[in-house]
Amino acid sequence: MKKHFLSIVSSVLVLSVALAGCGSPGSTDSAASTDSSSSSQGEKVIRLNLHSEPPTADPGLAEDTTSGAVVRATFDGLTRFDKDNKIVPSAAESYEVSDDKLTYTFKLRDAKWSNGDPVTAKDFEFAWKRALDPKTASNYAYQLYYIKNGEKFNKGEAKADDVGVKALDDKTLQVTLEHPTPYFLELTSFYTYYPVNQKVVEVDPKWANEAKTHVGNGPFKLESWEHKNKMVLVKNDNYWDKDTVKLDRIEFSMVEDENTELSMFENGELDWAGSPLSSLPVDAIPALQDQGRIISQPIAGTYFYNFNTEQVPFNNAKIRKAFAYAIDRQAIIDNVTQLNQEPAMGFVPPSMSLASAPYFKDNDVETAKKLLAEGMKELGISKLPPITISFNTQDAHKKIAESIQDQWKKAFNIDVKLSNTEWKVYIEDLHQGKYQVGRNAWLGDFNDPSNFLDLFKEKTTGNNDTGWENEQYKKLLEQAMTDPEDKRKEDLAQAEKILMDEMPIAPIYFYTDSWVKSDKVKDVVIDGLGNVDYKWASVE
Repeated sequence: MKKHFLSIVSSVLVLSVALAGCGSPGSTDSAASTDSSSSSQGEKVIRLNLHSEPPTADPGLAEDTTSGAVVRATFDGLTRFDKDNKIVPSAAESYEVSDDKLTYTFKLRDAKWSNGDPVTAKDFEFAWKRALDPKTASNYAYQLYYIKNGEKFNKGEAKADDVGVKALDDKTLQVTLEHPTPYFLELTSFYTYYPVNQKVVEVDPKWANEAKTHVGNGPFKLESWEHKNKMVLVKNDNYWDKDTVKLDRIEFSMVEDENTELSMFENGELDWAGSPLSSLPVDAIPALQDQGRIISQPIAGTYFYNFNTEQVPFNNAKIRKAFAYAIDRQAIIDNVTQLNQEPAMGFVPPSMSLASAPYFKDNDVETAKKLLAEGMKELGISKLPPITISFNTQDAHKKIAESIQDQWKKAFNIDVKLSNTEWKVYIEDLHQGKYQVGRNAWLGDFNDPSNFLDLFKEKTTGNNDTGWENEQYKKLLEQAMTDPEDKRKEDLAQAEKILMDEMPIAPIYFYTDSWVKSDKVKDVVIDGLGNVDYKWASVE
């Protein structure tokens, strides 16, 4: 997953879904009709907005949708989803799979880095071992645990040489897995599996922080990066499939205010507003819907709140459940988000659902009050401390938090405070446990419910910021790795039930991405996981 700063997760985040491109019917907007598609030199340019500064442009460290979009544009994995959302070889020309499904042998095509260096199998081996190296502190290292001894190396129990990835020669990469993984080719399209230029990384550890030192192997390259202001990508003439790339430039502004972003779109300064890199201002949604201008697409992602289970009172499961049950999700969808999202009565999205019935009722205040009283008794407290909801700066997050603040005040007669910070600070606070209740979201990284449930497998997992861990839950997820498919689904369903019984998170709704765009913009691909790819994009 990726964490999503907006309606996150938007995250990856990502999931089991029917993938669909974004060229949907109903794209009737013509407001951005000024010369958005070309500069005075006739360049094909698309102008977009990143809601916040990307925390990184390093595929080994990326963990959010903003960074992911930049990395996906500037790098290329062994495989890639094509414009029809089918997995195809990309940096790899071909591959073979052993009869036991444990060994993959990839043949790399002739390709170059943006600086002209040849892309080699050694770059992939180096990148994967670098992400797994505990010194790198990659929060996404666990996505590489499918590789033999990947987890052991990440936990200091094996050496780098023991990891099952090896460059047999410059053009041949051999990968050995811990167990058969049906979705492994999908995983190799995800950015944690991208290569990095070994020579560049070893010379300059901060290579990914600035445009002048950034080197990728993707459709675009980073031309400029004015931090917290603007980022420009240009077509990478060294890309192996450069003839497919139609855009000359992608210009990203970095405007946090959604109303300003929409105004820029209406004035012809942007070609796109809203998901997947930002969101539409909630107050503007009804009018945009009435005008038939909004394009929407359900994606496999879940918007939820983290509970910090290592702090009172959320170290008590009954109190966590009380706060989760007292949320009126339908009211939030009807009055705040207004985009027909589905209330989340579990964690795994509907497109890969494991449950035959909801795990709990929406807006169950009566049960919530009972659980709160029982939980407080177990903790030996007669009064709750002040509760603070933390979220990153964004209009929709603020309005959702205000709605839940009001609901909790009414349900429990308690003081609820709100705290917001910009995305880069916020995500670091989550990782360090500097919060009580924190907004979060997850978009799947691949099409399987394990990608959601593995998020909470261990308290030390890079993206588990709740402090929660359960041995039976962990055991079920480990069993699911090797059990036959029917038993595997049963394992995962039992694991989700434990998650909802313990409630380290409060699911709120399942995602729908919504945006407006200029009619001139064509073939921007947004898959069912919420990932965006500009490789095939064009402007008329």
